[in-house]
Amino acid sequence: MPQLLLIEDDAIMGESLLDRFELEGFGVQWSRSLEQAAALLDASPFDAVVSDVRLPDGSGERFFESWLPTAAPAPPWLFITAFASVDRAVAMLQAGARDYVTKPFDIAELVHKVRTAVGVPDDVIPASDAVADADADDCTLGTSAVMRGLALKAGRVAARARTALITGESGAGKEVLAREIHALAHPQTGAPFVAVNCGAIPDTLIEAALFGHERGAFTGADRQRRGYVEQAHGGTLFLDEIAELTPAMQVRLLRVLQDRQVQRLGSEALLSIDVRVICATHRDLQQLVQQGRFREDLYYRIHVVHLRVPPLRERPDDVLWLAQRFLLDQARQRSEAPRRLTAAARAALLGHAWPGNVRELHNRIECAWVMSERGEVDAADLFEERLAPAPAAGLPTLETFVADAEKEYLAAMLARFDGRVGLAAQALGISRKTLWEKSKRYALRADG
Repeated sequence: MPQLLLIEDDAIMGESLLDRFELEGFGVQWSRSLEQAAALLDASPFDAVVSDVRLPDGSGERFFESWLPTAAPAPPWLFITAFASVDRAVAMLQAGARDYVTKPFDIAELVHKVRTAVGVPDDVIPASDAVADADADDCTLGTSAVMRGLALKAGRVAARARTALITGESGAGKEVLAREIHALAHPQTGAPFVAVNCGAIPDTLIEAALFGHERGAFTGADRQRRGYVEQAHGGTLFLDEIAELTPAMQVRLLRVLQDRQVQRLGSEALLSIDVRVICATHRDLQQLVQQGRFREDLYYRIHVVHLRVPPLRERPDDVLWLAQRFLLDQARQRSEAPRRLTAAARAALLGHAWPGNVRELHNRIECAWVMSERGEVDAADLFEERLAPAPAAGLPTLETFVADAEKEYLAAMLARFDGRVGLAAQALGISRKTLWEKSKRYALRADG
């Protein structure tokens, strides 16, 4: 287990970094002053040092410069600073420092730099996570490599992390990932999962909604009410669109995350809570921090682990897998026989760009199920905007069926790439010449 010395005075950032590096399998000693750091360095060896530049008893840079000649050999040293300049950074690198990161930074970026410095690959999973990762083959998130990777990380978060941040486009499946983490953390316990869309609750009501209120706390409060945080006690609180919280609510949420206590409106009592908090957003929180629209301390508190759900267009391997799951869900919900996708439907699904992500796919499957009266779902059922010609009477031959499916698929792929043959051919895994010839045979638009 690599040993890391963390020199950081800020309590929130220090706790966040401590949690993350321990999650990554590091043994961490945390010092909040240079005097304490010097004692720790004298007492035991470290594989790497991560230090802030400004400490209460001096400069981290000057401490490094004075300590370096006494160390043999010196561990890799990385600095955290909000005041970095190119000239100073170059000088420190020339003096022997390994690297700088500038606030606000992505914790995963710092972890990567430290892992590289100590020679530990990013894909190494701590032995204590083996149980959590053992069931990765039963992935419920998707069949693509990226979603299987997210399933592995979900197991690690469920086993060891109390907070996490999930980012991704709207409709990509952020809540699905949060529910997967919850299910892994609370198998067969009935622990609550409370999902809250922070952007859907008016600013005047969000405080009472999250933290609850006593009877008479404000006009209209005719009874006591537990807030969403309290309702999630013993389970998971999922805060979607976290970036939409007002500055005042960001302060209150930070205190809850720090103290693990909640206070209802109109009450003086503090209630202890045991809850995992998973936040999600489709916005760039680092940019919002730089703009002063999101608190830096809250950013680091929720950013212990960052999971990104890629849009559906970046993981085409999941499209048909998801479509089949949604079809089975419809059959169960309606107590009807399962339906299958025709070859043309599969081709159309694979050729679509999915601007609405997984949510759009689910909606199209549900609509197709409602509107279709057959035992199968065709391309025209999924994409009414692409009205297909009526089929000829009787059953087609295999040759005709295959040709129709190929034409539908090629048309969808050319449309996806706006008729550009080179890009479409690359995606299809065929040569430009082959695609040109097939486009001419099927009278498809191909612009070159």
